[in-house]
Amino acid sequence: MNAHLRRAAVVTAATAMAVTLAACGSAKEAGDKAKESTGPKKGDAITVGLLLPENQTARYEKFDKPLIEKKIAELTGGRGEVVYDNAKQDATLQSQQIDAMITNKVDVLILDAVDSKAAAQGVRKAKDAGIPVVAFDRLAEGPIDAYTSFDNEEVGRVQGRALLEALGDRAGSGKIVMMNGSITDPNAALYKSGSHEILDGRVAVGKEYDTKEWKPENANANMEAAISALGKENIVGVYSANDGMAGGVITALKAAGLDKLPPVTGQDAELAAVQRIVAGEQYASVYKPYAGEAHAAARMAVALARGEKVTGVAKDTVDSPTTRGVPSILVPVVSLTRDNIADTVVKDGVWTVQEICTAKYRPACDRLGLK
Repeated sequence: MNAHLRRAAVVTAATAMAVTLAACGSAKEAGDKAKESTGPKKGDAITVGLLLPENQTARYEKFDKPLIEKKIAELTGGRGEVVYDNAKQDATLQSQQIDAMITNKVDVLILDAVDSKAAAQGVRKAKDAGIPVVAFDRLAEGPIDAYTSFDNEEVGRVQGRALLEALGDRAGSGKIVMMNGSITDPNAALYKSGSHEILDGRVAVGKEYDTKEWKPENANANMEAAISALGKENIVGVYSANDGMAGGVITALKAAGLDKLPPVTGQDAELAAVQRIVAGEQYASVYKPYAGEAHAAARMAVALARGEKVTGVAKDTVDSPTTRGVPSILVPVVSLTRDNIADTVVKDGVWTVQEICTAKYRPACDRLGLK
């Protein structure tokens, strides 16, 4: 699996790596250093800086932040402190936040980068200040010490399979629209790669977009343009890389006056998306067990803050465009459809039936047996 993961992580940086082969020695050295002890041993009284990229997607504030805080408290007997900030999708603001964390002398930094390339300078500053960095969810560039995320090419494959399943015999009868994520997010390229692996040769892609900043309103505008260019009757399905954009896509499809909505994918199992799935407006999402990713980040951060190795915790490795052999933990994902809502997001306590099945969705929930 490691070899596959390394290949997946390098896909988005193949051109850059070709130009910088001369730097392979230094990149390898940086990767080797990432596996070593980072300094004097510390106890439980550590300070962890946590920087998340935006607050439009529900997961960061509702799940990731509290899960990381809770796990760090558990691992440190309540003595560890988490200092938190959110970049609100602004890479310049996040750079300033990294500088503030360095000034405040946190013991370790958990960083979910707005822009993976732009974050590299801040990562280098942190390392120069003796502060190890855990890349969270997105593979930031620069000399990071550890990384946790999901198998992001597999996310794309799961989305592609779901769309093919929904299309069935109609897969070859029209065109699909692909609504990819932001080009500043390395995960978006991996989702795209994985989805194309499944969809290419099986469907005709009429229009494909890289959606600026993952914003639903940008996805909505892209979808309106696709409908105008292709004709609403010729669109048989939409690959949307996440749930927020799926909402924008579905709004555009409804505004176009379609009698029946084509299947639309998503990702993140947001509450609004789960409700759309219940109602039959969105075909699928991808459920990513946030607890596993958050707990992995917390475990690696605490180990690094104490000056310990993370190789006992992180069993995989990935390569970024700047650093090879980064110790990593990659968490499996699940395709979420109407058939497994109860066994996934409800069972795991992500959403309750009461939250999902408001008055508007109660009849559809009853038909699915969600009680």
